[in-house]
Amino acid sequence: MRNLDPSIKELITSGAKTLKDLASCKRRFAKKHQAPFPNNIALLKTYHELVKSKSIKPSALIETLLRTRPVRSLSGIVNISVLTKPYKCPGKCLYCPTEKGIPKSYVSGEPAVERAKRLKYDPYLQVKKRIEMLESEGHPTDKIELRVVGGTWSFYPQKYQAWFVKRCFDACNNGHAMSFKTSHVQNEKARYRIVGLSVETRPDFITPSEIKRLRKLGVTMVELGVQSIYDDILKKNLRGHGVKETISATKLLKDAGFKVLYQMMPNLYGSSSARDLKMFKTLFTDSRFQPDLLKIYPCALLKSAPLFHVWRKGGYRPYAEKQLISLVRAIKKTVPYYVRIQRIARDIPSKSIAAGPAKISNLRQLVGGHCKCIRCREVKGNYDPKEKLYLFRQNYQASSGQEIFLSFENKNRSKLYSLLRFRITSQNTAIIREIHTYGQLQPIAQDQDVGGFASNISPQHKGLGKKLIAEAEKISRREFKVKKIAVISGVGARRYYRKLEYKLEKTYMVKNLG
Repeated sequence: MRNLDPSIKELITSGAKTLKDLASCKRRFAKKHQAPFPNNIALLKTYHELVKSKSIKPSALIETLLRTRPVRSLSGIVNISVLTKPYKCPGKCLYCPTEKGIPKSYVSGEPAVERAKRLKYDPYLQVKKRIEMLESEGHPTDKIELRVVGGTWSFYPQKYQAWFVKRCFDACNNGHAMSFKTSHVQNEKARYRIVGLSVETRPDFITPSEIKRLRKLGVTMVELGVQSIYDDILKKNLRGHGVKETISATKLLKDAGFKVLYQMMPNLYGSSSARDLKMFKTLFTDSRFQPDLLKIYPCALLKSAPLFHVWRKGGYRPYAEKQLISLVRAIKKTVPYYVRIQRIARDIPSKSIAAGPAKISNLRQLVGGHCKCIRCREVKGNYDPKEKLYLFRQNYQASSGQEIFLSFENKNRSKLYSLLRFRITSQNTAIIREIHTYGQLQPIAQDQDVGGFASNISPQHKGLGKKLIAEAEKISRREFKVKKIAVISGVGARRYYRKLEYKLEKTYMVKNLG
């Protein structure tokens, strides 16, 4: 019998159902055996070995109790970030750091950077190792949102881009496909499916031809380095493009079905907190913008950025800590129900920051409070299978098109279960840009939950997504007289749409509405 077998068996027979029960079990075990109770990762490893050898029966409850950092799979997917190799950048941004051996705008000490450096920026190994780590912590990993970061993606050589993405798919497919197309086909049935793929780039690099290339790669979301919507601020910070490029990129991406994330930067050189707040209000009152997601990255005064020298000469003053916290709180109040604030502040080590509130590592916690954004309202681990759900609909104009946001939520909209956003373009075509059911990630093949426990902890696999799709189809057909609807599906989600009578046409899943 393995050393940790008694620990697992004692846990199973203890009747533990909550984290508090788990802690009590650990204390009893330690007292009984005069030895510390093993950590959760070690216990999970032994648990999986015992299940594999059929020494014990699978228990979704035990897996849930032993899961480390549960938040990593509480949004219905797991995120995996992979960093591209260092490559020259076309930009000369005043605030952007430059560090030898690291992609532009990134610095040593950031978690994704350190992982990539250890693995020599190999995309295959980065994905593999991240999956292994997530599984060792007890997370299901078969629904992956892959995020490719590092420099300006669209400026990298096209051959490198294709190779990089293919190797990410190969890692999820646990093989080495002969062609890029084959890697996509294999991922439709792979154990680890890429259900979403994002890249980050500059607005001035988004063109119709770039849109087509991104779709061939399987990209479903684009993070635009917008930073500001004021031409004078962009010029002062040497951004290299204006607001018109952001407006154009947003429309091109939305018309092609992409989710659009804006990276915004308060406290830029030449701005003010009052102007920053006005900027965020404009994002959601001016139809030329209307991003689906936000990353709020307050300008960090980095020693390796040109802005550092401006600051030393007294030409730039970072906001005070209270000023920034107050600003972000006010910004959160401007965000509508259909937007997700993905992040507030980057994981830049404080030692790399010369001065200012960007040194605050827990800005989101200090800001505190819930807002209307999607992230604040996700059901996470608070799923109640008996709670009555309501279908909400919100229409809004964006980039010369009609956006329709559908969601299943509780009555007071404090808990969001599932959402769908789709667009009627100015050419009267319909395209579903996102569909997502939140809560604890449930494995794709897990149609019936182990032991009956998992069905009570997640709204996934309950048909919410299908109902939202049916509603989108009905609205498209009846209100807009559209005869065909498309979905910008992640490669790993194509089989889901095939079951709903969608067929692959070029890079989209398409259905005739009759």
